[in-house]
Amino acid sequence: MIRVLLADDHGVLRDGLRRLIETDPGIQVVAAANDGHDAVAKAAETRPEVVVMDISMPGLNGIEATRSITGASPATRVLILSMHGSTHVVRRALAAGARGFLHKESAGDEIVAAIRAVAGGARYLGPGIAAVDNAGARRSGRGAEGLTATEREIVRLVAEGKSSAEAATLLGLSTRTVETYRGRLMAKMQLEDMAGLIRFAIRNGIVRLD
Repeated sequence: MIRVLLADDHGVLRDGLRRLIETDPGIQVVAAANDGHDAVAKAAETRPEVVVMDISMPGLNGIEATRSITGASPATRVLILSMHGSTHVVRRALAAGARGFLHKESAGDEIVAAIRAVAGGARYLGPGIAAVDNAGARRSGRGAEGLTATEREIVRLVAEGKSSAEAATLLGLSTRTVETYRGRLMAKMQLEDMAGLIRFAIRNGIVRLD
């Protein structure tokens, strides 16, 4: 069962999303939040597999709430659901740790598929969002300055050919946690595949060729 937290400040929309999501018997909405601070608190309390997060909310916006939630619980995946899909917004959301981004206009058709995808560790970008993200990635050459020590170690081990299980053993983490970190790193550094990750590691001195 995939456990989901809904975070949106519009009650009618939350109710509609709940009905859509729970048409899938393998998904259960375990909590709902009406602002960013509430979302962070309820994510810590319920530990859902997926948080469906609006961006424009009072108090704490969805991007900052995403950063807090994924920082505290890397195994929790955040799917952004927003009316805004500009390059800047998509890149900020992915850099904050979101695993998916879906425009509200297409949510009715895709929300269940998107939840299942991010719960399984994949990245899900809705119609038009993938093109925006790829265009932004081509213009950006992100460095390693923003990586934590754990993130750098995971980049190094993966670039050296270690599997997620091997990296988990070496770092004292679970395999799922390493896979979560790995997915977040790919999004954060805007890397599309292993070859890109290896080039990134070499370019930033995380691994050496000699």
